[in-house]
Amino acid sequence: MKHANVLIVEDDPGIQDMLKYSLSAEGYTLYHAYTVKEGWEIIEKKAIDLVLLDWMLPDNSGIDLLHRIRKYHSMLPVIMVTAKTEEEDRILGLDVGADDYVTKPFSVRELNSRIQALLRRSMPDEQPLQIGDLYLDPASHRVKVAEKPLDLSPTEFRLLHYIMSHTDRVFTRAQLLDQVWGSQVYVEERTVDVHIRRLRKQLAPFALDSLLQTVHGSGYRFSRHD
Repeated sequence: MKHANVLIVEDDPGIQDMLKYSLSAEGYTLYHAYTVKEGWEIIEKKAIDLVLLDWMLPDNSGIDLLHRIRKYHSMLPVIMVTAKTEEEDRILGLDVGADDYVTKPFSVRELNSRIQALLRRSMPDEQPLQIGDLYLDPASHRVKVAEKPLDLSPTEFRLLHYIMSHTDRVFTRAQLLDQVWGSQVYVEERTVDVHIRRLRKQLAPFALDSLLQTVHGSGYRFSRHD
């Protein structure tokens, strides 16, 4: 699953280096954090697709970060990576919201298989997307509503494609800038607001502008639910 953004929250430099070497060879874009604070800052700024989360971290428990992820980014896949082997600990991690659980020492091949399985379930492919009358085809870069084409700019298309591909997931402006505009391009966060307004204007004649929802204090999401 190339091009996925994977965050490793792990305070052991040896394990960080091992995961960096092994997973970068699989084509993932990797981000690294050694504390709960650093991990949360990256999640807020970058469009992370999966988190590898250690249980024991210097400033707090990985469980605390997992609680926060599930509160604000409920659809973000998380794999707990920990030395805790007791069944009660595994159950606690899964109950709090971890999608999977591996114990140290672990096989990197097995971990990669688990990562790929989670990403297949959570990441969109390049198949056409249709929600109600709204149809988006990534291959042809065409968007239609009830067979009527919409005239979108390339950036508007990428923004709609990305947010539509992650239905009900809330993205901050920083995350959308990173994913749609790219980390190498400097633009103001309010640029996202401008493009969201343009997309809503295009969708308004079809009463679909409410699909692009503002989540106050957080960012935006694409949702069929009010």
